[in-house]
Amino acid sequence: MELASKYSPADVEEKWYQYWMQHKLFSSKPDGREPYTVVIPPPNVTGVLHMGHMLNNTIQDILVRRARMEGKNACWVPGTDHASIATEAKVVNRLAAQGIKKTDLTRDEFLKHAWEWTDEHGGIILKQLRKLGASCDWDRTAFTMDEVRSESVLKVFVDLYKKGLIYRGVRMVNWDPQALTALSDEEVIYKEEHSKLFYLRYKIEGEDGYAVVATTRPETIMGDTAMCINPNDPKNEHLKGKKVIVPLVNRVIPVIEDDYVDIEFGTGCLKVTPAHDVNDYMLGEKYNLPTIDIFNDNGTLSEAAGLYVGQDRFDVRKQIEKDLAAADLLEKVEAYTNKVGYSERTNVVIEPKLSMQWFLKMENLAKIALEPVMNDDIKFYPAKYKNTYRHWMENIKDWCISRQLWWGHRIPAYFLPEGGYVVGATEAEALQLAQEKTGNASLTMADLRQDEDCLDTWFSSWLWPISLFDGINNPGNEEINYYYPTSDLVTGPDIIFFWVARMIMAGYEYEGKMPFKNVYFTGIVRDKQGRKMSKSLGNSPDPLDLISQFGADGVRMGMMLAAPAGNDILFDDALCEQGRNFNNKIWNAFRLIKGWEVDATVEIPEASKLAIHWFDSKQNEVAAEMADLFTKYRLSEALMAVYKLFWDEFSSWYLEMIKPAYGQPISTTVYDATICYLDNLLKLLHPFMPFITEELWQQMYPREEGESIMVQYLSMDTYIDTPFVQQFETVKEVISNIRTIRMQKNIAQKEALELQVVGGNPVADFSAVIIKMCNLTSITSVEVKPDGAASFMIGTTEYAVPLGNMIDVEAEITRMEAELKHKEGFLQGVMKKLSNEKFVGNAPAAVLDMERKKQADAESIINSLKESIAALKKA
Repeated sequence: MELASKYSPADVEEKWYQYWMQHKLFSSKPDGREPYTVVIPPPNVTGVLHMGHMLNNTIQDILVRRARMEGKNACWVPGTDHASIATEAKVVNRLAAQGIKKTDLTRDEFLKHAWEWTDEHGGIILKQLRKLGASCDWDRTAFTMDEVRSESVLKVFVDLYKKGLIYRGVRMVNWDPQALTALSDEEVIYKEEHSKLFYLRYKIEGEDGYAVVATTRPETIMGDTAMCINPNDPKNEHLKGKKVIVPLVNRVIPVIEDDYVDIEFGTGCLKVTPAHDVNDYMLGEKYNLPTIDIFNDNGTLSEAAGLYVGQDRFDVRKQIEKDLAAADLLEKVEAYTNKVGYSERTNVVIEPKLSMQWFLKMENLAKIALEPVMNDDIKFYPAKYKNTYRHWMENIKDWCISRQLWWGHRIPAYFLPEGGYVVGATEAEALQLAQEKTGNASLTMADLRQDEDCLDTWFSSWLWPISLFDGINNPGNEEINYYYPTSDLVTGPDIIFFWVARMIMAGYEYEGKMPFKNVYFTGIVRDKQGRKMSKSLGNSPDPLDLISQFGADGVRMGMMLAAPAGNDILFDDALCEQGRNFNNKIWNAFRLIKGWEVDATVEIPEASKLAIHWFDSKQNEVAAEMADLFTKYRLSEALMAVYKLFWDEFSSWYLEMIKPAYGQPISTTVYDATICYLDNLLKLLHPFMPFITEELWQQMYPREEGESIMVQYLSMDTYIDTPFVQQFETVKEVISNIRTIRMQKNIAQKEALELQVVGGNPVADFSAVIIKMCNLTSITSVEVKPDGAASFMIGTTEYAVPLGNMIDVEAEITRMEAELKHKEGFLQGVMKKLSNEKFVGNAPAAVLDMERKKQADAESIINSLKESIAALKKA
């Protein structure tokens, strides 16, 4: 294959992805190898690729490709989530655009539209992941509402119900007035808001005085059924045993006493609205208070409110402030900052609401799932998230698992004609249970009414690592025994409760062991100003546009360079440009090597022997470092290690050391060693940059059809000549300093120089490399530095380059005197600071240390300049 002069991702990426697919290189079947299993955090079925997906799936692909090259049987299972609330909202919106209301349709008619939407949009994101290079086993693609997963969900519901862990009852829940469904506590996001604190006057029954209540929600007074004071509050002693009248409503309610009330907040009087506040509900239960539900499901005032019926809750808040003021029942209004709960899905303010729902008891499940994380059977990366996990597990509440939606897994509960219900995974099972429970063998399904609610989406995804291998329906099958527990989970910390914790619970409940061994928490992708990326801010680039512009490898590298585990990523297009530049560097290095003429009769130059000895150890050193970093999930650092190895050590040093003179052939032995190193480098790079590494690996030798770098065994020699590598760092310093002298003195590369070492020569064994890289005539040891020589220090050794008549002495003296004047002025400024007693007395120690270092450095440079000027004048 002819190698193009420039690397073009567009010519490479589609070609090799189709090649990998055609030859089934992503597929996995159980065999004798060690399994390496990753399950994709299933994105919403109707979603599209965003930067968070890009980061998450790039990390997964790196881990999976690395595992394949280590000889493991890598299985990366893709799939999508039905996303009940989000998908139903999109279907409702599309129907509305057609003039159709959801309420005008039967459930079956609506579901037909939902499936049409899913078939039309579902899987788009998975196709987009292929552009990124994701090496998933696409034949295993699953959907949380496909047949296997649906059957698994219903079986688990029935099983947990039979175990007494699922129950139905009226409880206070988080209600989404837009989605018209209950939410779990984890689906509520609390945002700090600038609100108002309203001080309302409640007339004391039979007296002229008032009791004043401070509240942020005056629109809920229609649901007040008591006022509560702290029995130890002296300022409200006069209210004990009294009754008060709810303003505007004129309902008489009792004053109750409970130490729950904060004496210091507001006036110490609390209005109790049991139907619309979690804590008020608990007080209502404790004191047997009536409940008045004043809100309709959509957040408007209900008939039970008696006032403002049919008006939106926030419109009522504005109006009631005016009405209270007009009735002289509003004492004052203060600015107030508080946290308000919002629906994670619809971003509307949630409403606490009493509702009949299904719940899963969590306490025992949480206890079982806490220990393996805390004792590191399941390792979190970064480990700081263990505390977050522990806090939630130790304060867990029962999980509200029912949702008032049609799109999702319908709850398998069937209500009987005469009351009560049965729970069955199938209609046949439910009917048999109904006949047995009622003693009526003639009952049919037409006599039963299935619960209208669906299960929370997370109730299916908590089974994901098990259900993907059909472990619920077919316990102990070959695949679940081989692939479970999975190896690594890559996810965001924002779903540690929604998903990670619950998968651990389900894993121990249904497989008796952990669902995964390691959890890698990614950070949040933010823009370079630190803002979270969002459509509303317009600061989130289209990932496919980035891939089109920079190539998939460039984007992958750009993401990973800024992605330390668990820390937020400040993303900048410049990072992708850096990735694209690295692609070009790799491409050009390959073209350089392949352009050399090879001759078996050419002897190996001494410089090349030294270079080979050095790079042998250097690549093994970096490979070992990378292996260690991978075990710690420090992937960004692993990428940086191989990036520096290729760009700095291989391209800038090794290739320069072994490069033949222009027009001359290279030794076959040196060329073969170089090709071997390039082969190793491409393998180390492949997990990060799969496309360019495949293209170049295929170009290196004639390949058999179906061969691929992605299944080559990644094995490196463990031999490292550490003293030699360390010595070579000194050699590089010597070369760099000589090159600096050339640049500063404007001496052309073609002008040969001489290097003199004052005293013993610590780099004598490397003379051949230094002579070649610096165009030297010789390297000799001298007792005294010659006059007029440019010199530099490395450690305690001084090196000198005699300049002879290669420079304009007068011009050089003039330049150095100007530099000396500048440095003396700089030192004067530093000394002025250090002689200022006030500055020295007040400055932090670190600042003082910095100023003293500036002084020392300036004095050293000044002395060196004076010596050099004196030597030039003497010469």
